[in-house]
Amino acid sequence: MVSKLHQRRSVRMAVFAMSLAASLCNAGIAAAQTAASTAGSVEPQLIEDLVAANRILADQGVLDGWGHVSVRHPRDPNRYLLSRSRAPELINADDIMEFDLDSNPVDAKDRPLYTERFIHGEIYKARPDVVAIVHTHAPALIPFGISKVPLKPVYHRSAFIAAGVPVFEIRERAGMTDMLIRDQALGRALADALGNHPAALMRGHGAVVVGPSLQRVVGRSIFLPLNATLQMQAAALGGPVTYLDPEEARKVEEREGYGLARAWEAWKRKAMAKQ
Repeated sequence: MVSKLHQRRSVRMAVFAMSLAASLCNAGIAAAQTAASTAGSVEPQLIEDLVAANRILADQGVLDGWGHVSVRHPRDPNRYLLSRSRAPELINADDIMEFDLDSNPVDAKDRPLYTERFIHGEIYKARPDVVAIVHTHAPALIPFGISKVPLKPVYHRSAFIAAGVPVFEIRERAGMTDMLIRDQALGRALADALGNHPAALMRGHGAVVVGPSLQRVVGRSIFLPLNATLQMQAAALGGPVTYLDPEEARKVEEREGYGLARAWEAWKRKAMAKQ
């Protein structure tokens, strides 16, 4: 009788222990996926511009069903704003979420997340000067990531390329993968490859572009693949290609933002009219 009682108690204790372990495990997973608290409200204009940035780049053919745009949180440099996992041309204000720099969402609400959000968190950690980031799969950039031909500035609107556009080779950091930036370690590796440059190509994948504002990163993301197309067209003509001189590029870069407001207004009006 005593033995049976002891067995029943042992079973109850084992069940309780398993239940407790499962609860702790689930709590740990939830903690890993959710940041502690929000950094605070954001001006509606910034949310509107982040939505517009996604839609502009989709309208311009820089983003398709994939790719994403983020902006650093204006109240806390250790947070950033990014849409839930959704095609850029469909994003609206309700899709925008807040993340910490480990790329944990503040309030996931069971919404799907971009697998490659770690691109954003790790670059924001490494580059305090960066305010906005774009990840694109623009086809024109792929040849320069898989060949030994460097991307060079041929067009004044893409003078920022003169600062250099390195190529991130994921095999060197992680061996054979599915090419995606699936965790913080790969995000850090990409941020290392980017260094202090305005953009980096991702071999066989696409590119990451950074900037000091949403408007500037959108402009750079449009002109980077345009420059790639023009460079390939010039090379196909045969003969030497005249690239921007470093001094020319420096002078252009001194006024990179000049006239961007009018371009942004036009891009935004066109893209948002399609909603």
